[in-house]
Amino acid sequence: LLLTSLVSSGVSLEFRYHNTVEVERYLRDVNNTFDFTHLHSIGKSVEGRDLWVLILGKNPAEHRMGIPEFKYVGNMHGNEVVGRVLLLQLIDHLTRGYLSDPLVTRLLNSTRVHILVSMNPDGFESSSRDCMYSQGRFNKNGIDLNRNFPDAFSKKESGMREMEVRAIMDWLKTESFVLSANLHGGAVVASYPYDNSNGGSELQSGSSVAPDNDVLIQLAKTYSYTHSQMHKGDHCYDSKDFKEGITNGYYWYPLPGGMQDYNYVWGQCLEITLELSCCKYPPESDLPGLWDANRAALLAYMQQVHLGVKGQVLDAEGNPLQNALVEVEGRQNLCPFRTDRHGEYYRLLLPGNYTFRVTFPGHQVLTETLTVPYGPDSFSALVHNFQLQRSAAATPGPSRPTQSCTPPQVWRPLGGHSPSLGPSGVTILLVLLVLRDTMLL
Repeated sequence: LLLTSLVSSGVSLEFRYHNTVEVERYLRDVNNTFDFTHLHSIGKSVEGRDLWVLILGKNPAEHRMGIPEFKYVGNMHGNEVVGRVLLLQLIDHLTRGYLSDPLVTRLLNSTRVHILVSMNPDGFESSSRDCMYSQGRFNKNGIDLNRNFPDAFSKKESGMREMEVRAIMDWLKTESFVLSANLHGGAVVASYPYDNSNGGSELQSGSSVAPDNDVLIQLAKTYSYTHSQMHKGDHCYDSKDFKEGITNGYYWYPLPGGMQDYNYVWGQCLEITLELSCCKYPPESDLPGLWDANRAALLAYMQQVHLGVKGQVLDAEGNPLQNALVEVEGRQNLCPFRTDRHGEYYRLLLPGNYTFRVTFPGHQVLTETLTVPYGPDSFSALVHNFQLQRSAAATPGPSRPTQSCTPPQVWRPLGGHSPSLGPSGVTILLVLLVLRDTMLL
């Protein structure tokens, strides 16, 4: 059967590698069939392929108050292909299960789910079917997309942002994502921020520890222990052992310009990296087993978007306040979490007591202590609105500088061409590409 007839005929999605044209055809068919889906492109690859995102939820076309935004991103490295297969299977599972499967129904009624099946379609189309040494990791310009994001710890920026990276950065400006994961291959482990460090206070015992380290570890363990094998930590014969199937990204190896740190620092979105297969490009016969191993974990991880507290910051008249700072005592985030255009905030937190400090210019500082329950079981974080009173005196600004919270805006020309290099520049570039190509992930 053609992919265009799969959805309407009720036939399950085939376990094989679908090319970019087939994926687009399938996503369009899903969108045309189910009114709880919305399909849009967030940008294009260097070769002009659309980066299609399918949104699933009770109200997929737009954000609704109190409904957290969740995303999965697959195939960032074009030759790491299991993620795109699993996300297509996840779409098939969610669309079939909505209104019939209680877990799927509660997830989609309480969450707006965004799925980007392939962030690097050009790389996928150029890749070959080799377990570990396939071409296609990079985009058309030969750039590793997971080294191309702005980096809060690096004094030297990587220069031009690739079109695919720019699309992700722009996407994060349009949606207030709360939780995310990006899917890779070549190992079996859940890796959490930080991926990089500049040797500051975040560097502790070889790990680069984020302010929300307890939550990030919980997120990684949720996936590893729900996965059929990951928590055992020794799934791949040629990989190091990972205790409980998780690792701090920097502890594994330093990674500058990564997407998960960018999401966390500048996007207020907690993201982890899921390495889901020993082979980057396994044989198609392995795909059903990989889906079985990951299905429950993919769903359980989505449910974690309901950890912590959510609500609005309001003025004395009940009007929402955009860009109010919502800070949690003891969590010195590099960029303080702020309310979005709806005056909303979301803070993923484990159960416990937390003191919040809420500030907005011209208003009195508000300090409140909240008892936070475990939200995922009820598919809702604790709902709490903060109401601020106007101040007669000028309100002090943020408690610490925030000017670094605007990421560098340096783009590659839209034509996708790099600035010209002299002979020495070409030599250096070739050496760097060879070195980078030897890295595992």
